[in-house]
Amino acid sequence: MLSPFLLFEPVLLSISIGPLALPVAPLILLVSTWLAAALLRRLVLPGDADRAENSVWLACLLGLLMARIGYVLIHANAYFVQPWAIFDVRDWGWFAPAGWLFGLLWLVWRAHQWPDIRRAMGIASSAGLAIWLCSHSVIFFMGGGQTKPFAPSVSLTGLKSNQVLSLPEVLKGQPAVVNLWASWCGPCRAEMPVLFAAQQHARDILFVFVNQGESPTAVQTYLQRSNLALEHVWLDPTAALGPASGSRGLPTTLFFDAQGRQVAAHFGVINAPALQVQLDQLRERD
Repeated sequence: MLSPFLLFEPVLLSISIGPLALPVAPLILLVSTWLAAALLRRLVLPGDADRAENSVWLACLLGLLMARIGYVLIHANAYFVQPWAIFDVRDWGWFAPAGWLFGLLWLVWRAHQWPDIRRAMGIASSAGLAIWLCSHSVIFFMGGGQTKPFAPSVSLTGLKSNQVLSLPEVLKGQPAVVNLWASWCGPCRAEMPVLFAAQQHARDILFVFVNQGESPTAVQTYLQRSNLALEHVWLDPTAALGPASGSRGLPTTLFFDAQGRQVAAHFGVINAPALQVQLDQLRERD
């Protein structure tokens, strides 16, 4: 997904804080913005502190708004089918250049209007940007410096066949969507009908459903009760694929090209338009 949070796909998608899994990219943006706003507050006169701090937060919000609008306009055909999905920002659909441009323009305009804080705003904005860049650089090198890692060689067991294969063997050199899920995960259950429908219609792309840590009986019971005739259901008994892919939470959806390279990833519920965008991009890579 194109994101205002970063200019390359993250190696680390989510982190766990107790039972809670949080997406890494927006968390870094939040922390960077908060630190920049807090620093600006300290650098200006007490009477200007609130207004100066609000300027930084408004720059962030404006950037997010314009990044979302830009993404929806670029992929208007996908969102035309389900217009209400425009407001479902859980799909992480953002156009980064628009977000950064309008956020920066807002800060420049505020500095022009308010000469007394220009220097302070420049320092605070630079500090926030430096924190953002350093955080992503650390994550990038944690993943070995690869923006497009190959499918990890995690062993999976076929739900019906009991055959044991590694993920690259399961993909078989096809463009693929790999969904990590569990029956106890509410968001996983919410997005499953969307993925099932896509599997039925997008026959040129392989859909693989990898259950995380549940028994075959639990998986089969859930699928029967849900009336989901999923194909290519595999078991990951030790739930190793998530951490190997940089995600500590569910649901996680990974997108691989025909060479087995991970070209995109999504943490959280994915809606139909966002999924369609990713399928179209996979086809363009063939």
